[in-house]
Amino acid sequence: MKALVPLADGVEEMEAVIIIDTLRRARWEVTPVSITGEKTITASRGVILVADAIWEQLDPSDYDLLILPGGLGGTEALTAHAGVQEAIRVFLASGRTVAAICAAALALQAAGVLEGRRVTCHPSVANRLTATSRTTARVEIDGDLITSQGPGTAFELALTLIRKLESDAVADEVAAGLIL
Repeated sequence: MKALVPLADGVEEMEAVIIIDTLRRARWEVTPVSITGEKTITASRGVILVADAIWEQLDPSDYDLLILPGGLGGTEALTAHAGVQEAIRVFLASGRTVAAICAAALALQAAGVLEGRRVTCHPSVANRLTATSRTTARVEIDGDLITSQGPGTAFELALTLIRKLESDAVADEVAAGLIL
């Protein structure tokens, strides 16, 4: 499984790192990719992250899964980035999975893919979600669209992705190794 995780300054570091790390423990190929043009990203709490690639140097169509971490600054960048917005639409239109956590549901809304969908997000941005109403599920699955509430649900989101796209056995193995 090949997963693409776009990153920008202001990303919620726990969400990005927990999801990337957990999926790599499942032996997935996970590419943290900068959408800023620079590999170094300053996350929302000042943690410095280093992306493996720059968005313009890869082809999103080479990936099976697109995962959008939250953090308000990072979400604003995802919302403004034409390539990410197009990738969201293309992935969902082609039956590939898109996941978003926390405020990143707003990037999904900007891409115009939420009409009639069940989604969850961080409660602090729920009032900005106008294309659909927010559920209170910790992780919400609506076909190929999977959303989650925030940093405290990052492990659950990652394990849900593993269960859905690979198997319960692999998700159970990863969870056991993490003492979850």
